[in-house]
Amino acid sequence: MSAVFEQIFQVGFLAAIIRIATPLAFATLGEMFSERAGVLNLGIEGIMLLCAMAGFTAASLSGSLWLGVLVAVLVGALMGALHALFTVALGLSQHVCGIGVTLFSSGLAYFLYRLIFGQQSVPPSIDGFKPVPIPLLADIPVLGPAVFNQFTLVYLAIIAVPLAAFVLYRTPWGLSVRMVGENPRAADSAGVSVIATRFQAVILGGALMGLAGAFLTMAQFNAFTFGVVSGRGWVAIALVVFGRWDPWRSAGAALLFAFVDALQLRMQASGLGHIPYEAFLMLPFIFTIVAMAFMSRNAVAPSALLKPFRREER
Repeated sequence: MSAVFEQIFQVGFLAAIIRIATPLAFATLGEMFSERAGVLNLGIEGIMLLCAMAGFTAASLSGSLWLGVLVAVLVGALMGALHALFTVALGLSQHVCGIGVTLFSSGLAYFLYRLIFGQQSVPPSIDGFKPVPIPLLADIPVLGPAVFNQFTLVYLAIIAVPLAAFVLYRTPWGLSVRMVGENPRAADSAGVSVIATRFQAVILGGALMGLAGAFLTMAQFNAFTFGVVSGRGWVAIALVVFGRWDPWRSAGAALLFAFVDALQLRMQASGLGHIPYEAFLMLPFIFTIVAMAFMSRNAVAPSALLKPFRREER
């Protein structure tokens, strides 16, 4: 275990935590906006996978990483709009539609990938994003190399957290999102379009999920595989509850999960060969289950979550 502790107290470990937390932060913020508006998006796992594939394909064929990011964001927004069409406009079950979106997106990602790249023994890869050190800040001992020598998308994730908090708590649109998630009838009486606001929140959530998928294939792994998401979408749903539907707390939950994930990677590399590696892979998910068991007891979800809004009904 001494080898594990030696690796923990290294700059690389802190940098790994931030990299692992980045896609979780994007996905969690996206799910949070959707749920604060009253719409549970269980399609997040499939949306992330489809966006990861779409972004990687666009970057691979065009040679432009930022075009790949843009395509991933647009595909995520489109899938968010599809989910909103079923759950908001038609008022169908959010659980069923979310699972349907996940299955549809996953199948579409597999089909298009095979159609474009074929069956290859070695998966294609791209020259992904490189770390961009921020002058002066990157020279700060320990914190500088870990936080300020990262990918550009990591910086976007760091900025996205306070920006999401500002939008949610300090803008009229954020107030409308919270109103339609808590009391859509009152919001409708105040002149807020519940349908339009929920559509916008779910589409924004899908776009953020697209950023999460883009990071995985264009910064973290630089390749697309069918297991590239590996349950991160489902974890993000749990982190929203763990963070109590707040941007800052949700980001903190993402960092905590990333710490456990980075720790299990260090434990695998520490030479504990007598323990199956699958035991280490389980640690982050066990942590998530335990945390959910404790935190969900006192967590208060938005009052109108899972409840469709029909103006003609009273």
